[in-house]
Amino acid sequence: MNRSRIAAAAAALLVTGLAGATSAVAWEPTKAVEFIVPAGTGGGADQMARVLQGIIQKHELMKQPLVVINKAGGAGAEGFLDMKGSAGNPHKIVITLSNLFTTPLATGVPFKWDEMTPVAMLALDEFVLWVNAKSPYKTAKEYVDAVKDGGAAKFQMGGTGSKQEDQIITAAIEQQTGAKFTYVPYKGGGDVAAQLVGGHVTSSVNNPIEAVSQWRGGELRPLCVFDNQRIPLKEPVADGKSWNDIPTCKESGLDIEYLMLRGIFMPAKATADQVSFYVELFKKVRATPDWQDFMAKGAFNTTFLAGEEYRAWVAKEADRHRALMEKAGFLAK
Repeated sequence: MNRSRIAAAAAALLVTGLAGATSAVAWEPTKAVEFIVPAGTGGGADQMARVLQGIIQKHELMKQPLVVINKAGGAGAEGFLDMKGSAGNPHKIVITLSNLFTTPLATGVPFKWDEMTPVAMLALDEFVLWVNAKSPYKTAKEYVDAVKDGGAAKFQMGGTGSKQEDQIITAAIEQQTGAKFTYVPYKGGGDVAAQLVGGHVTSSVNNPIEAVSQWRGGELRPLCVFDNQRIPLKEPVADGKSWNDIPTCKESGLDIEYLMLRGIFMPAKATADQVSFYVELFKKVRATPDWQDFMAKGAFNTTFLAGEEYRAWVAKEADRHRALMEKAGFLAK
């Protein structure tokens, strides 16, 4: 073999080697991916997980199927402990809500958020103070003043779970205003909305997606949103009013801000390539009209974070939740 042929053969071998190295670096799932939801069916996290599953399947964004599995036991502890025990398994992801912080603090279950690998924040879910549309209260101030006068025997706050997000907000309202509610826990946001419509509780702090149909139906009335700015969506939803017409609670005299994480984590020991695959996957999801419609329907805060920025945000929120729960007396003894 002459030198030119040897050189050509060597070059071909080098290209082949580089191609092999490139394919070895890139990673993608080789079997079905379990998508853990640490909450019950029908709630906000479950709805989002199933929307994600549908978009990924519809647009063929992943070769392997994504299988949604609800593990709601122990206020989500079942799902988190499953993730904790799955270190090194890249075929399992979890969608988190704020029970990522609250459940370990409230129950003492042996789990911390940093025992998983942060992937991406998909959005933040808003909280809205709702009352029955038949009630006389048109503003948050009117309602809180009535609660201060009437007390816990007369006014009830319905919420999802105990010592979780809804009760944390309720405790914050009580601490700031001196009002006292009877807090009534239910299994999910759908139940809460139904109980408020039925007059079994006098208010709730449901997420928009959990109560929007009742607002459209003239059964519930939003009073304020627990964000530092109004929801930017200006298309009319009910009675000619849009999400943007709902004042912030701070505008109404309640200086309380609380949003809920809708984020993705992998088990511990995930590699950079594995994390990158899922980050890019969810970026593709976010670019679809289906996702944008879902974000608008649920009036989500569409903030997206990944990498160190996401990890830093989660760490800060973990500290904030500990402070909130300690102040409310919700920490496990």
